[in-house]
Amino acid sequence: MTSRRDMLQQSALGFGSLALTSLLQAENPLAAKRPHFRPRAKRVIFLFMKGGPAHMDTFEYKPLLQRDHGKPLPFDKPKVTFAKTGNLLASPWQFKPYGQCGHMVSELFPHVARHVDDICFIHGAHGTNPAHGGALLKLHTGADNFVRPSMGAWVGYGLGTENENLPSYVTICPTLAHGGLNNWGSAFLPAHFGGTPIGNASLKAKDAKVHHIRNPKWTPGQQRAQLDFLKQLNEDHLAATPDAVLESRINSYELAFRMQAAAPEIQNIDNETEATKKLYGLDDPKTRDFGRQCLMARRYSEAGVRFVQCSQGYWDAHGGLKNNHRDVAGKVDKPIAGLIADMKARGLLEDTLILWGTEFGRTPVGQGSDGRDHNPHAMTFFLAGAGVKPGTAYGSTDDHGYYATENRVHFHDLQATILHLLGMDHKKLTFYPNGIERRLTNVHGHVANGIFA
Repeated sequence: MTSRRDMLQQSALGFGSLALTSLLQAENPLAAKRPHFRPRAKRVIFLFMKGGPAHMDTFEYKPLLQRDHGKPLPFDKPKVTFAKTGNLLASPWQFKPYGQCGHMVSELFPHVARHVDDICFIHGAHGTNPAHGGALLKLHTGADNFVRPSMGAWVGYGLGTENENLPSYVTICPTLAHGGLNNWGSAFLPAHFGGTPIGNASLKAKDAKVHHIRNPKWTPGQQRAQLDFLKQLNEDHLAATPDAVLESRINSYELAFRMQAAAPEIQNIDNETEATKKLYGLDDPKTRDFGRQCLMARRYSEAGVRFVQCSQGYWDAHGGLKNNHRDVAGKVDKPIAGLIADMKARGLLEDTLILWGTEFGRTPVGQGSDGRDHNPHAMTFFLAGAGVKPGTAYGSTDDHGYYATENRVHFHDLQATILHLLGMDHKKLTFYPNGIERRLTNVHGHVANGIFA
């Protein structure tokens, strides 16, 4: 009996374009792929704020929290809390309305506040885990207790990359703590879809580069010959003994070779104007580090990388809330505003989704007199760019900001929504490790259609 595969291989007529597509895909598994439906966005820049900025101190104004400072919480706290907390703690920062939409923003973010008419705030976001490690994994991979592929890896698996000389997923200065590699890894997906880390959180952004990108001992032609010989040996082995890990390694070697042509140019920001560098805050020691991350995110996105992540901590203000949030917000405010403005001016915001968020929010009740505890039950995300309704707020929390109440958006809903903006149905983006169907959102997730323009 002739199998379907044998029939396609042996057929002399027809299926020409199908065969060509298959061959090209086999040659470069990172090649761009068709989405499930017409996308609103082509790529994502995720600005990850590690540690949990307090939503009631940044982007969700709570007048009753200000009024009731020092009073007991008028309803029950969660059954499981991370630490002991006391009475309600008012925000120490003033809020005022900005833009035509009039969204209230804290004085911590005066630069971002000028762009509220380009932003959609999600105030009903929530997760399930009160610990940093589990919460980071839930946000990045959809699971807090298993090793699962990261969101960026799923995007690369589903869409490939727009530049075959670059990875589909780059993460700049990622944290090595609280799950580390698992937050940007590929798990059971082919390894070449995992995130390519550029530096780590212990390095300054100026030192976060793809190292050893040039081989001074060999010319590109000599390297190509070596790689082709190695590939032939590996493929001979694969023909006799199929090995998915080895296959991914072959693809990784090939990508690493091709990156020599693209990465050095992207890493070199000398061709950026002084005005652009100033826009991102590279002229200020306080904003220079995250500003460079944001500028590199624009450059990688512009070059065709599907998913770029920038990370900035540490917002974990169990104590010293005033100094902590003032310091970290001061590092990221101008760079984020610069990224939004620059992407918009270049026409890139039309098909790029900028996502700002964290692993959990913080409690409206105080931990001591100047701190807030972890709170997975409510937090704020914001989105700007392709496909989202600008100048709006979606969802809300209770009067004091402890629980998401209206139009609640769980991490799985957020993941489903991001995939939808990229033209992918989260229920159809699946992989079968060991014969079991898996997806980013597990068996959960609903698209938040209310945020779409």
